[in-house]
Amino acid sequence: MKFPEPLVEGRLIRRYKRFLADVRLPDGSEVTAHCPNTGSMLGCQPEDARVWLSHSDNPKRKLQYTWELVETSPGQLACVNTARPNSQARAAVQAGTVVELAGYSECRAEVKYGSEKSRIDLLLSGHDTAADAWVEVKNVTLAEDAQGFFPDAVTERGQKHLRELIAQVEQGDRAVLFFVVNHTGIQTVRPADHIDRKYGELLREACDAGVEVIAYRADLSESDGTPTGVLTLTESVPVILEV
Repeated sequence: MKFPEPLVEGRLIRRYKRFLADVRLPDGSEVTAHCPNTGSMLGCQPEDARVWLSHSDNPKRKLQYTWELVETSPGQLACVNTARPNSQARAAVQAGTVVELAGYSECRAEVKYGSEKSRIDLLLSGHDTAADAWVEVKNVTLAEDAQGFFPDAVTERGQKHLRELIAQVEQGDRAVLFFVVNHTGIQTVRPADHIDRKYGELLREACDAGVEVIAYRADLSESDGTPTGVLTLTESVPVILEV
């Protein structure tokens, strides 16, 4: 999958009120862009960082620009738009890239489920031999020394999702936690015990209960860090659960 239009480059001035970011464009003008990310964006908002925005001509939109990518360090890009990972995961599953989830004929999104009133990101069904797969998608952008960590802030919502996945396994279905690695510098993924110890503990409990954990990296840039405009998931990344 690709961005529908070429992205607009700029320089980050500041992110504020969680959903707003001021960006300086190459001509010196400044715009306020929508920041579609509810997390802390730890490591993804360096001062004066190069950023890339998508643009919309929709007159009903209050903000014409949306923050999509950031250069977190020289030559390394991250996708900060958390509306993207679900589509990235779905496209990869349907293309057959995700070997762990091959063979399903139907894929539905945002299906209500669970005792805690959740919505699953992807529900895969129609496999000849395997049970339905309930797939929860998470965006990984926090990088430390080539290691990716999730979450980047304490997440009670993420803990709830793990409990819901455990319940699906207990009912006889497959449950999968799918880390979409949207950072070109990440080589492995780990639970961020130093940020949310409870999440790490619960993730290991979920794995012991039969929840599957996988991670795939997106193709975001050329070797020199130039954005390709491509969001396609291309390769598996190891998930390391040992403390």
